[in-house]
Amino acid sequence: MENHKITRIRVQTTTSNQIEVKNLSHAYQTRRALDSVSFSVSCGEIFGLLGPNGSGKTTLFRILSTLMPVTSGTVCVLGHDLTTEVKAVRSLLGVVFQHPGLDGKLTVVENLRHHGHLYGLAGKSLRYRISELLERFGVADRAKERVELLSGGLQRRVEIAKAMLHSPRILLLDEPTSGLDVVGRRQLNDYLGALADTENILVLLTTHLLDDAEVCNRVGVLDAGKLVALGEPDELKAQVSGDVVLIECIDNEVLCAEMTERFDVSPVLTDNLLRVECERGHEFVRDLVAAFPDEIQSVRFGKPTLEDVFTKLTGNPFF
Repeated sequence: MENHKITRIRVQTTTSNQIEVKNLSHAYQTRRALDSVSFSVSCGEIFGLLGPNGSGKTTLFRILSTLMPVTSGTVCVLGHDLTTEVKAVRSLLGVVFQHPGLDGKLTVVENLRHHGHLYGLAGKSLRYRISELLERFGVADRAKERVELLSGGLQRRVEIAKAMLHSPRILLLDEPTSGLDVVGRRQLNDYLGALADTENILVLLTTHLLDDAEVCNRVGVLDAGKLVALGEPDELKAQVSGDVVLIECIDNEVLCAEMTERFDVSPVLTDNLLRVECERGHEFVRDLVAAFPDEIQSVRFGKPTLEDVFTKLTGNPFF
């Protein structure tokens, strides 16, 4: 399948075509998993919640998918209050969880047929819908195979087809590319992009993979329950000036002081590496190695990534 270029979609933002989260908090006894999180997502948009393990992604996903109640703050889903209109919200959602929800001993068609029955679908209309979705997601030729015989990437496609059976307006995906190889991740992201573009569906996914976040229209970055950044990937990366240089050395404290005095920079120690933001990184690296050849063990530099954004905003490595 050819790579699908995701279009930056601008739609009229009203409560009837948005998820609106305002001051959402959630605690497990004394641990605060979410802390006054606020954002909105519109139909036709792919929105990624990016963060390391323990950042609050799973809790937020479980609340949005109606598995956990709203205990503090408000969530409005396409005009419906998640606190008081849970049943109405559920009818709008298609949900794909991180752990597979397919029965491996059943065929692809059997899995979709049983799921369709749960939503009151049957007969000719259900058969047509199954056929349509399997064709769209490129698994029509595997319809009569047992799911356990499919690759991880194909199983993910079937999972999404299952979630789309009842024509939801919102597709929620928890770590959708987890466990897939590079090709599988790329293909799945292409399918999601096409889905959002052609059907004006709101796609919201959680991920700890930076490549997945890069293809989203917008990204919300979570850390320790707080939303620390929100915007288009390129906008977020623009917050980091110039190039990012990472230095491994014999003595971080000594080299940090020497670099500050010699080059008038402000190194930050992150994950046992000295990190410097600077213009014309290749020239800085050349001068740095020339100045301290015996103290530097390795050095690398490159353009800012979303990982650099996370590190700049939190002071912590992304892992």
